[in-house]
Amino acid sequence: MAAPTTPAGVTIRGAEQSDLGSIVDIERAAFDQPWPYTAFERFLDEPGFLVAVESSVEHDGPDAVVGYVVGDVTPNFGRDIGHVKDLAVADAARHRGIGRSLLVRSLVTLEVDGAEVVKLEVRESNDAARTLYRDVGFETARRVPRYYRDGEDALVMVLGVAEWRDGDGEAEP
Repeated sequence: MAAPTTPAGVTIRGAEQSDLGSIVDIERAAFDQPWPYTAFERFLDEPGFLVAVESSVEHDGPDAVVGYVVGDVTPNFGRDIGHVKDLAVADAARHRGIGRSLLVRSLVTLEVDGAEVVKLEVRESNDAARTLYRDVGFETARRVPRYYRDGEDALVMVLGVAEWRDGDGEAEP
């Protein structure tokens, strides 16, 4: 597979305190059970908390946050595990490859931070997200019944980082 490119005018960088308001707005629009502001605040120092910002060529205003990913690494008996905890793109910025770019950059960042395996949970009904994750290389490992507050099951998906990187993964330069 060819490495994805970040869409023109979009930059991916580490999240900053000043981004949190926009991140929470995207989160609330994307999810029925959104994270609170304080949850994002706790991850600000994590290398896996990234934002996609779009520069505005029409005016000299600040860049707009159009998506984010939250990930971290947990030591686990010599085999560190990365965890993609949250990923969303603003409605107006969807279907442009921003989510894929965020996910791939997150995987590279989590690998650099020591992850050998990366996992995530996704709603069983979220076909778009499941397709993205499968396309990047995640495989369904198991189902967690009634994981979400509304009773929906989650699928736990995993990806072996070395195999992804060395195989047909989509590592971005």
